[in-house]
Amino acid sequence: MTFANPYYFLLLILLVPYIIWYVIMHRRIDPVLQVSSLEAFRHRHHTWKEYLVHVPFLLRLVCFTAAVLALARPQSTDEWSESNVEGIDIMLCMDVSTSMLAEDLKPNRIEAAKEVAIEFINGRPNDNIGLTIFAGESYTQCPMTTDHAVLLNLLNKMECDMAETGLIEDGTAIGMGIANSVSRLKDSKAKSKVVIMLTDGSNNRGEISPFTAADIAKSFGIRVYTIGVGTNGTARYPVKVAGYKQYIQMPVEIDTKTLKQIAHTTDGVFYRATNNKSLHEVYQEIDKLEKTKMQVNKYNSYSEEFFLFLLIAVIALALELLLRTTILNRMP
Repeated sequence: MTFANPYYFLLLILLVPYIIWYVIMHRRIDPVLQVSSLEAFRHRHHTWKEYLVHVPFLLRLVCFTAAVLALARPQSTDEWSESNVEGIDIMLCMDVSTSMLAEDLKPNRIEAAKEVAIEFINGRPNDNIGLTIFAGESYTQCPMTTDHAVLLNLLNKMECDMAETGLIEDGTAIGMGIANSVSRLKDSKAKSKVVIMLTDGSNNRGEISPFTAADIAKSFGIRVYTIGVGTNGTARYPVKVAGYKQYIQMPVEIDTKTLKQIAHTTDGVFYRATNNKSLHEVYQEIDKLEKTKMQVNKYNSYSEEFFLFLLIAVIALALELLLRTTILNRMP
């Protein structure tokens, strides 16, 4: 058992002067009667109340001690354990341009990408994973973290309507997305640093070209896996006409040459995902490729145990008050 606030134990020092005070005061208040002989009292039987006279004092000591223990917050814990696990630092770099609303993947590209990304994150509990999003510009949606609950919450909030509503410029700034991801990974001490970049288009925005961003990533030892998502030919794309949703066939234009070059420069791999199944298989393949052994200290669980001591303190106080005001009540 451990204590979260052990400095509260200093309060137990107060018990010493209290005990001394009690002994002195008890002697003073005991009645004294001078008699010539104790012979008449030699065979006097002690009553049961005499044996309980110090019980309220003892209950006060128990109450105070239990209260101090409760304030110190006792906790039961499992031991720390060392284990070898597989973990790396990863930045997910995802395209959120309006073209990701195309429905050649079900229900659309962005939702399909989120679904496989969530599965990928859940399968790597020991990794530092972050999220960068880009359209015509790029920003970090979530810095690298092992708190995957936060990451998944922010990933679920990622929508393509950010470009439609003007929160982010529409377009495809692949270079900016990679550069943003690299800025989050460049100071990492991990032996393996990875960017998984997913897009459905060609670079047409941004101040940094994809090739420059790839060179920067290579200089920091960061591998970039590129994924081109979208069917071949044309894709069903929703548009609003007079407030109603209609569909058009939009040509799929993925710059596979650029994506291959980015992957080649950084010692990564280029993947092409034309449907939900192939996109799922891409993330499975990356998951198999990126495994790094590392030693971590893992803390399993802990639970608060203060309630038991608090309950003891309350019971002791209640008993002390009950005895002192009833059967052990003393007349002035």
